[in-house]
Amino acid sequence: MAKKVRVRFAPSPTGGLHLGGVRTVLYNYLFARRNGGDFVLRIEDTDQNRYVEGAEEYIINCLKWCGLEADEGPHAGGPYGPYRQSERKSIYRQYAEQLVKNGHAYYAFDRPEELETMRERFKTASNPSPQYDHTIRLEMRNSCSLTLEETETLLEDGVPYVIRLRMPEHETVTFTDMIRGEVSFNTGLVDDKVLLKADGMPTYHLAVVVDDYLMKITHAFRGEEWLPSAPVHILLWKYLGWEQDMPQWAHLPLILKPDGNGKLSKRDGDRMGFPVFAMNWTDPKTKELTKGFRELGFLPEAFINLLAMLGWNDGTEQEIFTLEELIEKFSLERVHKGGAKFDFEKAKWFNHEWIKRISPDSLQSTVKPFLEEKGIIIPGDDYLQKVIHLVKDRCTLLADFYEQSKFLFETPAQLDLDAVKPKWNDDKKAFFEAVISGLQAAGVWKAAELEASFKALATQKNIKPGEVLLPLRIMLVGGKFGPGVFDIAELIGKEETVKRIQAALDKL
Repeated sequence: MAKKVRVRFAPSPTGGLHLGGVRTVLYNYLFARRNGGDFVLRIEDTDQNRYVEGAEEYIINCLKWCGLEADEGPHAGGPYGPYRQSERKSIYRQYAEQLVKNGHAYYAFDRPEELETMRERFKTASNPSPQYDHTIRLEMRNSCSLTLEETETLLEDGVPYVIRLRMPEHETVTFTDMIRGEVSFNTGLVDDKVLLKADGMPTYHLAVVVDDYLMKITHAFRGEEWLPSAPVHILLWKYLGWEQDMPQWAHLPLILKPDGNGKLSKRDGDRMGFPVFAMNWTDPKTKELTKGFRELGFLPEAFINLLAMLGWNDGTEQEIFTLEELIEKFSLERVHKGGAKFDFEKAKWFNHEWIKRISPDSLQSTVKPFLEEKGIIIPGDDYLQKVIHLVKDRCTLLADFYEQSKFLFETPAQLDLDAVKPKWNDDKKAFFEAVISGLQAAGVWKAAELEASFKALATQKNIKPGEVLLPLRIMLVGGKFGPGVFDIAELIGKEETVKRIQAALDKL
């Protein structure tokens, strides 16, 4: 019987969640849902020096905003907890000691200054950064170079040590990547990675293998930058006797800068004026704010849609996908091997398309904070929905709703009368005075009737409607933009419409 699919996202709580990280979550999530499996969130906080307060909560909130919540994790519990590696510290030592006992790992007692001396001593033009590997192992202070008695004495005396993996010299490690096919490595080119640190904390290499085994992970998806670590992890699965339980791996392509030249970074986003984090992140140490897609005015549906398309397609021309459609159509076979260029203009296009698709009722709760932040007083939800319906097709980001609709909530403070004055005359003044009288007497206040009356009056006064529509727009809106001018009049009501026309006439 096939194993139940179990995938995991295992971030370090060191800061904000980058585009690449959220895409890894998304592909894990889609694969799990497509195959009726479980999606696990595991916090890899073994490096306590890099731990950042609040980062774990931030990650959980990001996933919630994206609609990609995990089935198991520190926030949700589950049968394979705890889900923070720092709370699993007692688990790892037995496996590191087992590797030492079986000759696959060793105790290394080197002090920091000894490691520094080694790097200087063995540095050459062809090898400027010597690694702790099979060529140097016997030159250092470890249980490979020391006698058994010397090693036991150091252990009994409590001399600090780490446990290192003993990489074989001349082996080829091969595995089948779900995206890249067969991948091979020469073990002689890989250093002896630290598995257990002097404080008893595991490194990523040991913890990821032990946790994936104990949590019954069947598929592991991660960025291609982790590919060089694959031989270390494969050997650990083999040496611990778990080879038959090793998950299938997929190394996802990088997200590249817009010019395709290298991996997209926070610095690139800052330089080019777009976010690379899902949500705003303020570093507690530096107090530096990094802007996120949510705060800029992206809808989670659009954010997820654009991320899915960064490295995947379903083989058709379709670009707009709901989460349900992505679950139905996603397959790793369609994930590209090459990196995907991030295009912020395309990202905004996705958001514009989603704003157009979503109903005013559903948009209401996301638009409201963007208006209230600017001091807009909203008379009620029903009015807000009418406003959204009128202007949403003109908005690319949620933040655009303010500029595109503020005149529907408050009388414009400035009027672009310079656009009206060159062609203004007494006939037009008389026409608008007649318009005011007609509006005040109007029984039905609907856009279609208002437009018909306006155009009939223009014909009667021998004025082309086009010549007076622009002045009317500027009187109501303040500038040459906005939705249908009679739709605006219908929404703001008779009293406000008349007031604005009269105020403009006084100024003209």
